[in-house]
Amino acid sequence: MTDPTMPPTSEPVRYQTDGGVATITLNRPDRLNSLDLATKEALLDAAQRAATDASVRCVVLTGSGRAFSVGQDLREHIDNLASKPLAEVWSTVDDHYTPIALCLATMEKPVIAAVNGVAAGAGMSIALACDLRIAAESASFNTAFTGVGLSCDTGASWTLPRLVGAGRAAELLMIPRTLSAMDALAIGLVTRVVPDDGLAALASGLSAQLADGPTLAYASVKKAMTYAAAHPLGEALVFEGRLMGLTGGSEDHRNAVQSFVAKEKPTFQGR
Repeated sequence: MTDPTMPPTSEPVRYQTDGGVATITLNRPDRLNSLDLATKEALLDAAQRAATDASVRCVVLTGSGRAFSVGQDLREHIDNLASKPLAEVWSTVDDHYTPIALCLATMEKPVIAAVNGVAAGAGMSIALACDLRIAAESASFNTAFTGVGLSCDTGASWTLPRLVGAGRAAELLMIPRTLSAMDALAIGLVTRVVPDDGLAALASGLSAQLADGPTLAYASVKKAMTYAAAHPLGEALVFEGRLMGLTGGSEDHRNAVQSFVAKEKPTFQGR
């Protein structure tokens, strides 16, 4: 989803805001947006910046060039294995991959992954941590982890079964294979697939719609779904009730009800 009007930059992650939407772009196209230390740190910083900026009401995460992200930069990883203690090598899971996934999944605003190309390993996991996934026709997905003798990280063990079911998730994690965008659509991994040249427009339109929407309600839906995933029905119902009380007292709800009665389109302020 590279914007040809944007000037070239050597930054591994680009961060732009416009109309309440923050766009985070992985920007190592020559390395298929693989995640070296600088990129992981920049991505975490960008995600946390978007999460804490009250003026941002929707986030789009995408890649430059022909990849979304192929995951860990294996060249850097090989060098690290040869030169650093194992504890230091694998500290990147706790220091980078885990907080990236947690920030994307729990920030109190919608996050869209606009998957413009291959998403593999941690790159696929990062897309799964987002709330919505839209994909270009040329996009593809591969868990990849066990192919290099690793378990999974960046939340894939939590997100993937909830999207495609436990059995299919186990197969995709244990026997990695490349899924086309249409394959991903068929199993519920993504919600929409468009021609490559239509991805930017779809991401722009969808993010603008969400940025104009009831941000507090979106945040509450995210919390309710996360809570329900780990609690019995009765507890989930109680938690839903609390969130209904919260959103029911919001300006957005009052204004929307008044607009409905007046047969007008509601305007949401996100509070």
